[in-house]
Order: sequence, then C-alpha cells, then structure tokens
Amino acid sequence: MSEKHYELRILPLFESDLSEIVDYIVFRLKNPIAAENLVDAVEKAIYERLPNAEAFDQYQSKKERKYPYYRIQVKSFTIFYVVIDNVMEVRRILYGRRNWKEII
Repeated sequence: MSEKHYELRILPLFESDLSEIVDYIVFRLKNPIAAENLVDAVEKAIYERLPNAEAFDQYQSKKERKYPYYRIQVKSFTIFYVVIDNVMEVRRILYGRRNWKEII
C-alpha cells in the first residue's frame, strides 16, 4: 500500500491571522518569547500533520463546502485546513475563544 504524499500550501489569510496573533502577543502582551514559541508550535503541528492530512475527523462546518475542513489544535488556537487532491491547504488560524464557528 503506497502512502499518499501531500504538498503544503499556506493561504495569505492564514498568514494574516498568524501575524495579527503574533503582533498582539508581542505588542499588547509584551511577550515576544511566547509569540516565537507559538509560531514554532504552529509550524511543528502543521508539518507533523502533513504526511497524514486526511487521517483525522473532518470538521462539520455550518456552511456547505466543496472541500471539508480539518482542524489542528495548538495551545489556545485552532488551525483550519482542507485537502485538495494532494495539497494540504492551510486556510485559517483562530483563537479558541473567538466565535470561529460562525466564521468557518
């Protein structure tokens, strides 16, 4: 049985979300080390998921979608991605206390 190989695609919206989170931690919370640790944890979680992108439960969104969402939990944040053919497309990262069920 051959293992499927996934390519990684990061959307600009994810990068924007992550940048806002990092800015908040660095400038509002005055904790650049925590921001760096979060970025490292996010990167690690994405790359750990990449070989098995479809091996997890799909997220049941309120919206009908062509491609189902999957989730990765990292600290107090949730990363959302879809799988399109052999591409794991990372779309959003949202704070856990945010009403992301209305966003996603």
